[in-house]
Amino acid sequence: MNSQPVISMLAYPVKVVSSIGLLIFVLSLWMLPLRTNAQMTEKNPYARELDRIVLEMAGKLELLEVDSTMIPRSLRAQGDLAGVGSRDWTSGFFPGTLWYLYGYSGNPALLSAARTWTAFIEKEKYDGHTHDTGFKVYCSFGNAYKVQEKESDRNIIVQTANTLMGRFDPKIACIRSWDFNQETWQYPVIIDNMMNLEILFAATRFTGDSSYYQVAKAHAYTTLKNHFRADYSSYHVVDYDTISGMPRLKTTHQGYGKNSSWSRGQAWALYGYTMCYRETADPVFFEQAQKVARFILDHPRLPKDKIPYWDFDDPKIPNTPRDASAAAVIAAALLELSTYSRQEQTRRYWQAANTILKHLSSSTYRMKGEELPFLLDHSVGSKPHDAEVDVPLVYADYYYVEALIRANNYALSNMNNGSGLSW
Repeated sequence: MNSQPVISMLAYPVKVVSSIGLLIFVLSLWMLPLRTNAQMTEKNPYARELDRIVLEMAGKLELLEVDSTMIPRSLRAQGDLAGVGSRDWTSGFFPGTLWYLYGYSGNPALLSAARTWTAFIEKEKYDGHTHDTGFKVYCSFGNAYKVQEKESDRNIIVQTANTLMGRFDPKIACIRSWDFNQETWQYPVIIDNMMNLEILFAATRFTGDSSYYQVAKAHAYTTLKNHFRADYSSYHVVDYDTISGMPRLKTTHQGYGKNSSWSRGQAWALYGYTMCYRETADPVFFEQAQKVARFILDHPRLPKDKIPYWDFDDPKIPNTPRDASAAAVIAAALLELSTYSRQEQTRRYWQAANTILKHLSSSTYRMKGEELPFLLDHSVGSKPHDAEVDVPLVYADYYYVEALIRANNYALSNMNNGSGLSW
């Protein structure tokens, strides 16, 4: 594999985070040039795991039929591939993972595949019926732009942001999530929606138009105000009254119960507010991310390996599934949050993320079967619906690879003082 620049996982902030010194610190971490594979392999396990994944994925691609209606999402009950079309909320994760792996390795087969699968997503730039255009387009075309900086990719991102802006209601100060269940919900907003704000911040950087930035920030503030409990755990769904603009219902759709802490929801919250701090330098978002991290890491039902059960409040714990996808999102978020934190917290976040990556990379969670285009097993989509329980999920792979790249950059920067590098 060739030595290539690692994709920067830190988008250029709209404002300088705290100070020029901190900005230099962050950029030195996230935009570090990739050393040769031999050098990396000698020094840390993240590069070894990434090298293995690059080779494995190149082999998987040779067996995968290119089909715009079969973008990898998961497995069916019979064990064959569950593929989706571009409209599905998960469609951007597979091409996004390929872009990450190409940015790390320079492998031309990964570049060709990344561009091919990404092209299927372009029409989603006009899909105004979902909040998940950020997931679909920014994970695919956003990662493509970070590697190649093509104007055409940037234009697709901006058009997608324009489409997403159409779901914002100034009275509620949030972007609407789902359109279904209208007999129950008036204006549902889910914690997952924090993840779709990143494309709006990007649109402001690309265009100089601050309206995208202002909408993203307003959504983050409203969610912070209404989605969180006193212990900083998050509700999954908050439904708003369309007349008053006030919350009328706080509940769940994928968690154990309306007052439970659905694990992936907590992961979305942690990642979302960490990203919002990066983009705005607003200390309120930094504090919120730290509080969510504390809730997760201090939870008495978080296992020692840091791979959470699908819901922190499932009464069947420990006899209930873990969720590798939640763990991968948590690891990626903690690694970024560690770059903004003081030394003691930095060490804690780093060590927790390292523990997660160590166990996700083990035979317990590694996907078995070279013919299927997945890396991790044992994720949970929606247990209340008995949908995608204890199976591979493409978004687990995406955030797992992202976390490995971040950890590799962290290790190469020598900022961890050599701790945690032996699995």
